[in-house]
Amino acid sequence: MHYFSGRERSRGRADRVSKVESGKRTRAVPSPGSGERFAAEIGQLVRLERAKRGLTRRKLAEDSGISERYLAQIESGRGNPSVIVLRAIAEAIDVPPIALLPRTSARSAALTSILDLLARAPLGELPAIGEMIEARITAASDRARRIALVGLRGAGKSTLGKRLATHFGVAFVELNRVVEREYGASVPLLIEMAGLNTFRRYERECLDRVIAEHEAVVIATAGGIVANPDTYAQLLRRTHTIWIKAQPNEHMRRVMAQGDFRPMAQNREAMSDLMAILEARHDDYARAEATLDTSGESVEKSFTKLARLAAAFVEAPA
Repeated sequence: MHYFSGRERSRGRADRVSKVESGKRTRAVPSPGSGERFAAEIGQLVRLERAKRGLTRRKLAEDSGISERYLAQIESGRGNPSVIVLRAIAEAIDVPPIALLPRTSARSAALTSILDLLARAPLGELPAIGEMIEARITAASDRARRIALVGLRGAGKSTLGKRLATHFGVAFVELNRVVEREYGASVPLLIEMAGLNTFRRYERECLDRVIAEHEAVVIATAGGIVANPDTYAQLLRRTHTIWIKAQPNEHMRRVMAQGDFRPMAQNREAMSDLMAILEARHDDYARAEATLDTSGESVEKSFTKLARLAAAFVEAPA
């Protein structure tokens, strides 16, 4: 890795000069501190995308070929990643490199025009405009009687999903189990052997197959399905999506009670990592049509609430 030599001296010169004259033209020089802010924003984006996928810094270091120490510097805003380094990180977490750059002027002309129009609209009309846009986007969607449950492990997706499917008399599908059957390996082994990006591709293929084969179904998804924007967009378009959520300590307690000690394995900061994942995925999970908080609730009480939510999407059997 290469670090900029004389960085402090260069920054000092930039602080003393606000503009550089070149003939008749004036070239603006970044304002003091703008470089540090930009580096901090890159670090925040890297950390966000890593947490969204549930990756530890050590795992990302292994997948990208970048030292864990340097990744820590990048995430803290103290590193100066080159384009090649950012590309390696982007490939390891399966996002385009531009996703790791602050979005200052990268918006398309069409989106910029739409946002400018919205800025001129009266505040009271924004909800109606939002409904019109949503209706236009979802008009061609075919959700049928499909319900998908999203959220972290330990929220209760499998337990509640099975009951919900029985209640409505439809099939129940755990998407991870479909992947395992199709490709002949457990999900952890598949990720270890072929990589997370390959697993995400298989996940999308299996989701498409489940949707094509079932007009009515309850699907329990993996917590990280939101990490692939295209796959998650497909899920939102083709199913009625419900976010099953719980407090972080409940997520951890339930997973441990099921005999799954992976959250604690070689990780003394499992709870802080879990909270970081929840924070990173919150906005994506919140795009679901409905939300059910199972914190402090019995399975029976949570199911009653879920069945009531789902009734708006799927008619209960007589």
